Amino acid sequence: MRKVTSLGEVAAPGLTAPNAYRAAVIGTGFMGRVHSHAVRAAGGEVVGVTGSSPAKAEQFRIANGIARAHADALELIHSDDVDVVHVCVPNHLHAPLSLAALAAGKHVVCEKPLATDAGTARDMVRAAEEADRVAVVPFAYRFHPMAREARAQVASGAIGRVSLAHGGYLQDWLLYPEEDNWRVDPALGGPTRAFGDIGSHWCDMLEFVTGDRITSVSAQTSLVNDTRDGRAVATEDLVTFQFSTAGGVVGGAVISQVSPGRKNRLVLEVSGTEGTLLFDQERPETLWAGSRGRTTTITRDDPALSSDAARLTTVPVGHPQGYQDCFNALVSDTGAAVAGKPPEGLPVFADGLRAAVLAEAVLASARERRWVDVPEVDGG
Repeated sequence: MRKVTSLGEVAAPGLTAPNAYRAAVIGTGFMGRVHSHAVRAAGGEVVGVTGSSPAKAEQFRIANGIARAHADALELIHSDDVDVVHVCVPNHLHAPLSLAALAAGKHVVCEKPLATDAGTARDMVRAAEEADRVAVVPFAYRFHPMAREARAQVASGAIGRVSLAHGGYLQDWLLYPEEDNWRVDPALGGPTRAFGDIGSHWCDMLEFVTGDRITSVSAQTSLVNDTRDGRAVATEDLVTFQFSTAGGVVGGAVISQVSPGRKNRLVLEVSGTEGTLLFDQERPETLWAGSRGRTTTITRDDPALSSDAARLTTVPVGHPQGYQDCFNALVSDTGAAVAGKPPEGLPVFADGLRAAVLAEAVLASARERRWVDVPEVDGG
């Protein structure tokens, strides 16, 4: 068996064909379903599942047509017929399960946030590098074709020198005090909730589209509900922050899990010296583009669409592509990386570390009520 020397060289030990993708899914909640579907849509197989209880794993196995349910996650991780481990569990378990999978020689797709602190995320990046495994964190909104088109337009200079970026990510699923979730508990979800859960997506989209890095932040956090289900809340419902980037861009964002009527509104607007682009994840089929002379709407059938956006366009315009399609594309690109052909734009553990470093800077800024510099991280 040939030794792997880089992520782009050969497939994992045990792969039976160049494009084989045999997955273990750890976690039986919403994200476990999304990952399982994406594996099958990409031509792979979910060979086993485990959850918080044997009963939940068995129920998930039956509902999703999976061959085996395991009571022990480590047993599943070490199975000979597993190539890629998908970690879809509460945040505090991301690191131990991902590190166990890497130590077992498996590739990993770990839900975000990669870890509940930057130090642990850094250890995970190092472990993936030392194991020479493909290690992916699902910043899936990168895989909307119109997000890729925005990135291509910025890179081509179509909107000139970028000077301003703003937007936000708004939800309402934790609006009322009787609504609770494991993410609210810092012992399970980590010290940040709204930013760690969805603000990280917005920052990743900003940096991915612009190719620029946030270098300093000034943030505020807020609790709308001091208690949930009868217990005190320590993690934020809202975050607002200003930022500046290495390239001289300034801007701001609003992150909320308590905005009535907003279900999953990730919006990014980027303005340059020649034009502006607006991407709205709830209306992902189009990209708004404006200049002093005109405004237009770019669609997925635009003959001038960039090659990367066109690659991710899988059905004709009029047949909507959405969230699950993004995950399908992410897992497909993960499979290509496992097979030795990593596509551009695949979010890896270094990107997860980047998000953890940003989260700590945001929390420090809000706590200390000052601007905080964001340290750069190697590869992230």
